Amino acid sequence: MLTIRASSDQDVPAIAAIYGHHVLHGTGTFETTPPTETEMAARRADVLAKGLPYLVAENAGKVIGFAYCQWFKPRPAYRFSAEDSIYLHPDAAGQRLGNKLLTELEKQAEAAGVRKLIAVIGDSGNVRSIGVHRAVGFRHVGTISSCGWKFGKWLDIVMMEKSVGQGDRTPPQE
Repeated sequence: MLTIRASSDQDVPAIAAIYGHHVLHGTGTFETTPPTETEMAARRADVLAKGLPYLVAENAGKVIGFAYCQWFKPRPAYRFSAEDSIYLHPDAAGQRLGNKLLTELEKQAEAAGVRKLIAVIGDSGNVRSIGVHRAVGFRHVGTISSCGWKFGKWLDIVMMEKSVGQGDRTPPQE
């Protein structure tokens, strides 16, 4: 049975393994060396310390995906905009898990005060990630061509956005 829940310290090895696979074999991240479990734990702690959600998807006791959001930029004016990240175990692709994780992430991000979610999708050929974001209401706002170099080729990034909750219709609660 699929469960989407807040991540825990015990999930870090699975999170690091899933992400490491994408670093080594995919273009959804532009990292080229997989971070250690210690680094992934520190990154997770940073997200949580900012009051932002860091979720895992679990099936039959096994973590098969994770999602989190991080402030889009560190400057204060960006404090209501967050960038989302979603990574799935390779065996979990094609099960609409990304949609479920992103939908729950959006709910929890809104509860944390986020008004805009931004997707910075590695590789314009990453049709699954683009499709997941589109399916839950993100819209394409631009492509930056050839800004990353990985696996011996230039890669684009695709920018998508979605207003969360009241979005820009009302002032945020400080």
